[in-house]
Formats: sequence, C-alpha cells, structure tokens
Amino acid sequence: MNPIQVGLLGIGIVGSGTFSVLKRNQAEILRRAGRGIEITMVADLDVARAQALVGPQVRVVSDARAVIANPDIDIVIELIGGYGIARQLVMEAIAAGKHVVTANKALLAVHGTEIFAAAHAKGVIVAFEAAVAGGIPIIKALREGLTANSIQWIAGIINGTTNFILSEMRDKGLDFAVVLKEAQRLGYAEADPTFDIEGVDAAHKATIMSAIAFGIPVQFDKAYVEGITALTAQDIQYAGQLGYRIKLLGITKRSVDATTGKVRGIELRVHPSLVPQKRLIANVEGAMNAVMVQGDAVGTTLYYGKGAGSEPTASAVIADLVDITRLHTADAAHRVPHLAFQPDAMSDLPVMPMSEIVTAYYLRLRVADQAGVLAKVTGILAEAGISIDAMLQREADEVGPAAAGGADPQVAQTDLIILTHDTREGTMNDALAQMQSLPSVLQKITRIRKEELA
Repeated sequence: MNPIQVGLLGIGIVGSGTFSVLKRNQAEILRRAGRGIEITMVADLDVARAQALVGPQVRVVSDARAVIANPDIDIVIELIGGYGIARQLVMEAIAAGKHVVTANKALLAVHGTEIFAAAHAKGVIVAFEAAVAGGIPIIKALREGLTANSIQWIAGIINGTTNFILSEMRDKGLDFAVVLKEAQRLGYAEADPTFDIEGVDAAHKATIMSAIAFGIPVQFDKAYVEGITALTAQDIQYAGQLGYRIKLLGITKRSVDATTGKVRGIELRVHPSLVPQKRLIANVEGAMNAVMVQGDAVGTTLYYGKGAGSEPTASAVIADLVDITRLHTADAAHRVPHLAFQPDAMSDLPVMPMSEIVTAYYLRLRVADQAGVLAKVTGILAEAGISIDAMLQREADEVGPAAAGGADPQVAQTDLIILTHDTREGTMNDALAQMQSLPSVLQKITRIRKEELA
C-alpha cells in the first residue's frame, strides 16, 4: 500500500520537530499505523529555509493553498497558529475533503464549533492532540481512555511559562517582574508574554478539555480568565507557611447544587490557586505540565510531561497522523467523535458565571497595626456568612517594604492572611468591597482562590 501523503503548513519549531521525528521513527510508525506516512509537501513563507530543513525530496511552496489543492495530499497539518489565515486554511482543507491535524488551541477554542461541524458534514477528521499540553496525551485520555466515566472535574497546569515563573518565585523569593525577565532571557517566555502570563493560553486549552469532558460546545468567550501578574513573592511565602503552593490552574468541573444534587452548569475558569503541598500536582515544577482528572469510576488520575517544545509537541502531532491513517477509510459514523460525544447528543448545560462559583479563598490584607482592626475584618466576613479556616498575622517588615500606595510610613503595618471555607464568589466580592473601604486597610486586598483537589 502506498504511503499516506501529508502536507505541512508552517515548518517552524513544531513543524521541523514533526518532520524530524517522523523521519527518524519511520519504521516504528509504519509498524504501528500499518501504512507509511510521509510529508511530501511543505508550505512556508521562507522557502529556502524550509527546503534546507526537508531536503530536495520534499516539494516546498510559499502558498499554503497549493498544498490544499494538491489531490495527492490526504492529510493537512496546520501549524501556522492564530485565528486568521489559519482558520481560512483549515476550513478550505475540510471543504477539499482533507483530514486536518492542528496544534492550534486558540483556533479551536474560538472557532472549534464551526470547524467540527464542517468536518462532520464533510466526513473528515480534525485531530488536535497537540493543542493541549504538548506531548501529554490528555485529549486521547479524555476522549477514549476515560470514556466509561462521568468526568467530575479537571484541573491542570497547562502553561509551562507561568509554571516556570511561579516555581522560580517560590524557590528564589523573587517578585514576578524579576523572574519574567529571566524567563525571557532563558527562552521560557516570549518577547510578548501576554497570552501566557494573563492566562489566555491556559484558558484556550481548558476550553477544549471542558468541551470533551462534558460534551458541551467550545465556549472560550464564557471562560473566566485571570493571570499571574499581580502575584507577589510574599503571597507565595505565606501560602507555603499555610501548607500550600500557588499554581496557575485551568479548571473545569460540573457545578452541583449542594441542596438538590442536580448539576447547575459547567465551571470554566483559569486563575492562580492555592493547592495543598501534599498534592502531586503542587510539586510540578519548572516548565512542566500536569493535568488531574476526576472520574466517577476511575477516581483521580494524573497526566504529567512536557507541555511544549519541538519534539514533545511533534509526538502528539504524529500520534494524530497515525490515528487518521488507521481510521480514514472507516465509515465516518464509526469514528471517535471530535468532542467525544455524538454530535446530536451534545449537552446544553450552561457555563456558570464566575459570581456563582463556590470555592475557598486566601485573603491578604495590609492593615494598620491598631486595636480593633481584626475585629472589623472578621465582623464583615461573619456578617456575610463566610467562615474562617485559618489565619496568620505577620509584621509587614518581615516580607519587604511596608508602605505603598500613599500609606503613611509612620503607621505601623501588619499583614493579615486569612483562609476561608467555601463560599460563593459573589458573596466574597461584596465582603471584599466592604473590607477595602475600611480606613485601616492600607492597600488593595489580595484574593487567591483555594482548590483542595481532593
């Protein structure tokens, strides 16, 4: 049987890794797929560089549409990225009857519903293992390995840049801005790191996992997104004293009414979280990724590995190529659905607004060290029905400069650190507004959500 022919759109870091690994492990891949897989055509704006990477046996063009139009190409790999031209090319490849492999999490998180509907109508496969957590096969685990389970929740460290920064802040006691510069120098952070440090990249990935776990459409526009730019070394230090580590988590879960036991909707959120130090995921350091999944039958499972990089991501791209090679001749109705659930059986459960989410909180208040301050703060919490789990009080000069934001440097200051029990986010927002208005509260209150992941 002739090898299946693949067209590659974009031969940057992941594209070059895909070409290299596919060539290096060709014999092994043939044994697994039952048919050879060859990249025979590449589109890249830098034709000379691309040709030098792939050699004379591969045709290189500058026009991606020439790859899509080639009748000999069976599968198109899209590694261009972004929402614009990549979306047009993927839709054109589907319309041309080509199967598609993509690592483009942003594209799928925003336009996935449209793309998967087009692929279903045309009877082609859109595979995207590389779009979430790089070399970790979390998509296959959710879509196939855990198919017997009702997924309860997913919590993942799914952005290596932010995990590297938080690890360095904890290990070296440095503030965010200092570590970000070091991450950029080492190549862990982009020159413009906004998508990473503001949580957008993680939210793209969480959106995709949420759709697969719960059979809902991809709904990135409804995700709550909060990054790590406001975190300080002192908060990481205090969290450690309380037995926690701070991680940027992508979280999606079934929101269950505590009274009726009925599912109210789906939570979809990305934000810094306190995680107990004893959890394995709390000990994932550096640029590594990890995803915890809670299923009703299997319990808790953890998936760990490199979430980015040339060959780790290429590993996922090639796994998709092998899957398509095995399945492309099968009746479309008998393939694994793109989002795990049959297209006519998708759920209409809503994504919950953040104000309705119930979780526990870490609060840090820089306050004047005066009699009655603690009573006022705890009184506001009690009035709101928010119970306290633990509390620390630390002199401000123990963790760095005391005065900021126009506070009187002559006033003795202290940090109150409070852990609460579970409460509704909207209730906490109201209580925070009242506490912030107290004259004795000298700086903006720090609020970090707490996830036990039990």
